[in-house]
Amino acid sequence: MMKEIKAVAFDIDGTLYPDYKLNFLVIPHFLAHIYFFICYDIVRHQLRKHAQLQDLLVFQSQLLAKKLHTTPKRAYEKTNEIIYKGLRPYFKIIKPFKYVTETFDAFKEAGLKLGVLSDFPTEQKGDIWGLAQKCDVVIGTEEIGALKPSRYTFGVFAEKLGCKPQEVLYVGNSKKNDIKGAKAAGMKTAFVMSPWRRLIHKKLSIADISFSSYRQLQKIVLD
Repeated sequence: MMKEIKAVAFDIDGTLYPDYKLNFLVIPHFLAHIYFFICYDIVRHQLRKHAQLQDLLVFQSQLLAKKLHTTPKRAYEKTNEIIYKGLRPYFKIIKPFKYVTETFDAFKEAGLKLGVLSDFPTEQKGDIWGLAQKCDVVIGTEEIGALKPSRYTFGVFAEKLGCKPQEVLYVGNSKKNDIKGAKAAGMKTAFVMSPWRRLIHKKLSIADISFSSYRQLQKIVLD
């Protein structure tokens, strides 16, 4: 087993399932609300630059209201309708990567704690394909008050797991938000390689682990 690791934690989007499949499914929904999605994306990029906020969703609604030329209340309602609830049905169609459930079970059997840390409300994904019940901690960064790659968020997450940051292996697919953020907080990192990286065998140099399948991740962590 990897030295010092007491917990393995996961991002969701693009990490537990192939995000290109979701992107394809939501094309009609995206086109129907394209201006909102553009404004929302701009606001989320702004929020990533902020430290911990007392109420991230309130601040997000205020920023979004200015972009949409509406009230913060209406901006919050639209976010709920289009993003949080609007995308929820698609996750009933999407399936996780092969061997994800097997990997969670193997880690749990080995005595490792498990966690999920996502930039979106975890309830948006239901029970996360049955994985939530296997976890010790399941939380969205909005609850903590700072989006990834904030080292504050990863630090709080480690505390909730009951571990030191260096005892946590964080698994993600975003170089900036997942890998750099977790490493800045002192965690070890595992990078889910994209199809093109797998094709040319290009690992992410800053990650402790780069893997192409969850069985490969199992072997690296547990052997």
